[in-house]
Amino acid sequence: MAFRKFLPLFDRVLVERFTAETVSKGGIMLPEKSQGKVLQATVVAVGPGNVNPKGNLQPVSVKVGEKVLLPEYGGAKVSLDDKDYFLFRDGDILGKYVE
Repeated sequence: MAFRKFLPLFDRVLVERFTAETVSKGGIMLPEKSQGKVLQATVVAVGPGNVNPKGNLQPVSVKVGEKVLLPEYGGAKVSLDDKDYFLFRDGDILGKYVE
């Protein structure tokens, strides 16, 4: 609920990463080093967009609640109410999942 008090500016997108798998399909506990970096996230807040050279507002391409694919590196870590979120530019997001 803390992200409702935080509004990203311009073309920024606030996401919450999915949690890493801690148990294999066979039931074996995986150590942290073996867990892959999670590149999927859920969008929790978006900024209004960016102004293009003509002065028009270009809206962000994702909406709150959509599932997106993130780059392996990048993003700014933001802690709100003891929970970690990440802030990315709209152009840094690689894609979104469509149901």
